Amino acid sequence: MTTLPRPTTTLTADDARRIALRAQGLLGAPDRRAGVRGVLRHLGAVQLDTISVLARSHELVPYARLGAVGRKAVEAAYWKDTHAFEYWSHAACVLPIEEWPYFAFRRRAYRDRPHWNHELPEGVYDQVIKQLRTEGPLTSTELGGAKKTSDWWDWSGTKVAVERALMYGEVVCVERRGWKRVYDLAERAVPDALLHDQLDDAECLRRLVRQAGESLGVGTRADIADYHRLKGEQVDAVIADSGLVPVEVEGWGRPAWADPAALAAPPRGRHRTTLLSPFDSLIWERARTERIFGFTHRLEAYVPRQKRVYGYFAMPVLAGGRLVGRVDPAREGRTLVARQVTVDDARAVPAVAQALIEAATWVNCTDVRVEQVDAPALREPLTRELERALA
Repeated sequence: MTTLPRPTTTLTADDARRIALRAQGLLGAPDRRAGVRGVLRHLGAVQLDTISVLARSHELVPYARLGAVGRKAVEAAYWKDTHAFEYWSHAACVLPIEEWPYFAFRRRAYRDRPHWNHELPEGVYDQVIKQLRTEGPLTSTELGGAKKTSDWWDWSGTKVAVERALMYGEVVCVERRGWKRVYDLAERAVPDALLHDQLDDAECLRRLVRQAGESLGVGTRADIADYHRLKGEQVDAVIADSGLVPVEVEGWGRPAWADPAALAAPPRGRHRTTLLSPFDSLIWERARTERIFGFTHRLEAYVPRQKRVYGYFAMPVLAGGRLVGRVDPAREGRTLVARQVTVDDARAVPAVAQALIEAATWVNCTDVRVEQVDAPALREPLTRELERALA
């Protein structure tokens, strides 16, 4: 068992919060020249999800950091000229193409996996590879069908084969078209210099642990493992050689590690005021969000309507480096509808209004309508702030 050095740096809870915000690109001036691609490289992974209310989550993440970047520009930044690929990281994520070699450990694990949920019909895998070689890039529908029936889980043999090839790394998802994955052969889509599985598992894990630590700024073992959904023992095996340094954070009550570059300069600069996707990497991990921000975050889209507390797609409001409320949004034509606003402190009302107005402008809405405010006394001040901004 590796003996880890004792922490020589102690951080306050506020230090850790500001370090985390800066590491996530939400404190300080945004790097607009690097744009969306810079955000992706900085974060290391941007989660994808099917839900689209204001926009899809992989669009909301760069918006939260850069402001009103064009939605078509977001897609082009990810996919044009093979700057990214989709693979299993924290979940299904857009990943910088430079990270391809470091997921070799996961591709190998999939190739060695003995059991699968879907049976692979004989001969179909080779047929899919042949078709992609001659006709690709293609969606699963273009390959011959995604499902056998209308049931979401009832995949066709073609879909089973192409998804297995994706996990193995023989096939790459090179873009989303109408939310369908577009598949191509890795040998064609991944630059030659990156198209290899030469790195052993330890080197892959060291890189991903280091990258997670840099993107978090400071985190516990569980935080770091969760970023790319590594196992705790995988983190344990490499963290001493990852380049991260042990620190103590007041109030955390557990060991933590930090990016040494994050400790070298105090985190200063302008805080973003914005709505956050529930799938934003700042708030991915519920226990971390509660520990850093004192804020309980839960996506309720899959919770029965009568059991929801904050709404279908409640988006936390970030302002002044704090999570100050929630908005459950919807769109009706050119109106952004705040179905439910949860804010407990009157001082946060201007920030909530600002976040709503900016989001409305981004999605080409010209009006904002508030339907419900959990604290009734704050409804009038919020409406007044919105009217003033829209006047």
